[in-house]
Amino acid sequence: MNGHIPALGGSDGSRAWFDRAQASLAGGISSSSRLTSTGPHPYPLYMAEGAGARIRDIDGNEYLDYLISYGSAVLGHANPQLTEALTAVLRTGTMFGTCNTTEVELAELICDMVPCAELVRFANSGSEAVQGAVRAARGYTGRSKILKFEGHYHGWTDSLAISNRPAVSEAGPYATPHSVPHSPGIPAGVIDDVVVCPWNDPAALRAVLDAHRGEFAAVICEPIVANNACTMPAPGFLNLLREECTRREIVLVFDEVCTGFRTGPGGAQTMFGVVPDIAVFSKALGGGVPIAAFAGQRHVMEPLAQGQVKHGGTYNASPLCATSALVTLRQLNQPDVTKRIDESGRRIMEAIRRAAHDRHIPCSVQGVGAMFQTVFTADGAPTRQYRDLLLTDQARYNAFRHELLKRGIHTNAYGMACWFVAATVTEDDLDATCEAVEGAFGVL
Repeated sequence: MNGHIPALGGSDGSRAWFDRAQASLAGGISSSSRLTSTGPHPYPLYMAEGAGARIRDIDGNEYLDYLISYGSAVLGHANPQLTEALTAVLRTGTMFGTCNTTEVELAELICDMVPCAELVRFANSGSEAVQGAVRAARGYTGRSKILKFEGHYHGWTDSLAISNRPAVSEAGPYATPHSVPHSPGIPAGVIDDVVVCPWNDPAALRAVLDAHRGEFAAVICEPIVANNACTMPAPGFLNLLREECTRREIVLVFDEVCTGFRTGPGGAQTMFGVVPDIAVFSKALGGGVPIAAFAGQRHVMEPLAQGQVKHGGTYNASPLCATSALVTLRQLNQPDVTKRIDESGRRIMEAIRRAAHDRHIPCSVQGVGAMFQTVFTADGAPTRQYRDLLLTDQARYNAFRHELLKRGIHTNAYGMACWFVAATVTEDDLDATCEAVEGAFGVL
């Protein structure tokens, strides 16, 4: 693909394909998160190819990609090592529905990389793996209730699709939020088993744990809240979670679907020095193919290991997906690879801060180099929990994202999500990105 970002042409092809898709696909899409627009245009972009950190749509427009399959294509698109390894698997059989040696090597590598990982189980998506972790926690403790944090996202399955994006009118009191289903179709019995708490609030956390003493099987969180614009944990808050869960014999689950491996070989638990009982992984784990895992300490995973707690899946860790994950993790286990990802992201973060400062536009650039987001808060302060995001200037974010898109920078259309940085971003790519940021802020 070209080494420069050209002026973008039209999107007539994407418009035509979206019109066609609506006759056969529900809503014209295969995932609710793809119901995005290209700025003022009411249709999504259709991508045709990618290489490294760049993608091209069906109209020939080229973009630097900071969505990278929601963080999954961490080694870049059409990675040569992955292509070679997966081509070999295509020739010998992609799956057999039996055990395979690659899944063993992959599990061993995860156990070497991840502090909490003593036993591993594989799945096909983050949503499935979260469901497996919740079942493991319930099976181990014999309890049913789960404590989650308002705004944190743990997949689309019923078990935890609660209070992901509640409106102010339905969210309830700040300290004791209502458990709000993310969608019609989630039964009341499921909702009753999920208790919601505000993030980064020690007093509220202790109060809800005391109010439901002896009832919780697990506390689950995104350690960096990728789905709340990369809201960071307050200093000491993850340590408090660990202490309270240990003291109350509650399973602590880190949802590292987004943070896992891309923020460093050991993920967020290594970054913050806090070890959960179970962690969930997907996205960067597979390098762009569907695979996920939940990994935990042996005593918590033992009922699963003994077959007392059931977990299955025809496609779990197929040779194709396990091979992709093994190749990907072997690269991400090299400190210089994740260091490069982090440094690239931090350079973009600093460019956004500088452009905002020079033009007196208040905003916070929050997260870490590997994953971050820009939020237009009134005073430029970072967000601390979900309800802060409801007060941000979403219209300004939309304008910023569209101006970047016009300049060939492809990011998540949703302001509560985040940028992801691929390992293949070059110096020229970074120069082009920072130039586009400057141009976008000039328009804002």
